[in-house]
Amino acid sequence: MNASELELLIQQGEGYNLEFKQSLPSKASDLAEEICAFANAAGGTLLIGVDDKGKIVGVSLDNTNRSRLQNILKTIEPEYPAILQEVSVHGKTVLCIQCQSGEQKPYTVSGAIIIRNGPNSEKITSVQRMRDFFQKADRIFFDEAPCSGFKYPEDFDEAFFRDFTATAGISTTLDTRTILENLKLFADGKHFKNGAVLFFGKEPQKFFEWAATRCVLFKGLSKTHIIDDKLFYGNLVNQYNEALKYIYSKLQVEYIIEDAGPRKEVWELPDVAIKEALINALSHRDYYERGARITVEIFDDRVDIVNPGGLVDSIPKSEFGKRSLSRNSLVFGLFQRMDLVEQVGSGIKRMNDAMKEADLQPPEFNTEGMFVVTFYRPVGFEKWLNYWSPFLNTPQVKVLLAIHDKSTITKPQLSDVIGQGKTSVENYIEQLRAKGILSRSGSRKTGQWVIHQIPWPKG
Repeated sequence: MNASELELLIQQGEGYNLEFKQSLPSKASDLAEEICAFANAAGGTLLIGVDDKGKIVGVSLDNTNRSRLQNILKTIEPEYPAILQEVSVHGKTVLCIQCQSGEQKPYTVSGAIIIRNGPNSEKITSVQRMRDFFQKADRIFFDEAPCSGFKYPEDFDEAFFRDFTATAGISTTLDTRTILENLKLFADGKHFKNGAVLFFGKEPQKFFEWAATRCVLFKGLSKTHIIDDKLFYGNLVNQYNEALKYIYSKLQVEYIIEDAGPRKEVWELPDVAIKEALINALSHRDYYERGARITVEIFDDRVDIVNPGGLVDSIPKSEFGKRSLSRNSLVFGLFQRMDLVEQVGSGIKRMNDAMKEADLQPPEFNTEGMFVVTFYRPVGFEKWLNYWSPFLNTPQVKVLLAIHDKSTITKPQLSDVIGQGKTSVENYIEQLRAKGILSRSGSRKTGQWVIHQIPWPKG
């Protein structure tokens, strides 16, 4: 690599296969782990002497440091041959560590497997768990595997690739082929990787027919009556955009104008949450599963975003929402370059926070078999009570109607409304409390009842 090639590489910015370090880490294990992560993934380049903003600050290397680097490589097991090169740019030295995808995965440092997760490295301490994950039908490698049927440049969408490089801020000074190689999109120097086909193919479904997104609008709360059904093809970004437009076309929106300023759109469900769930589905779905597609299901009361493939094997349920691991790190990294993904591992939190900020029920997550995110739509009290009525008796419904009409109503007054004694009223109140629908706020004398419009039982 010469100085010009290095500068163009830096312009691409950090990502799935490129990382900057301002200086040599003080701990040898930190550098070993970064190299190990690239070895366990698609490979990549580590540049030392470049800060987070892409500014070349240079690094000072002497024989002691060079010897230390060789010793660092020896801490990776099995033996891994990274390529170290010192490149001089404007009088400053940048250490380039080029890492090929390893042939003896998984690689470990001090007994821990380090993997690449988007633009970050992550440690998995259970060797057996990670080995199982790597070896289970090679599923982790779907987006890294070669697509032998794809022909470059015939099947390559050059126009979309130009849009991608512009959005990602990648310099097009180099020819397209070199940029693709720098992004590690070729599996063996000649065949596009599956993930690259999904992202940059003119017609990805020629090779992966099941890699499409279906959007369905239902009448009511069940799947009995379909009102509308659309299937979106094309690359993953196109599927994301089309599915997002479809969802917006079916949701309610409020237009708010404050102080004669620009009109603000406020959707009934926060777009941050919907966007995050869609990107998660496209990035993390199990593309080896040919019998199902990503599906957006819109009901009167909720929106379900269904993703083939449950929680990845190496993340226990107890750590769901705290840690993230993508089945398709290459795809995830390309989405991130387009600023469609924020900090790795924070997606669940962003969805929860967005729904809370909108004063809506938190999303529900089902990770068994299919990964399902459910967003409950806001509904009026009468419609909400109507949905709940099959699961309540008549006196309970009357109690809720009376409390909704007057939150400070007393138990004797409720007794008059439902025509039953105090003991019966207390029983109905306790039953509603047990369901999570009703609570009391404030003191016994001056407080009031609070109705919680929680989701109703399904089925």
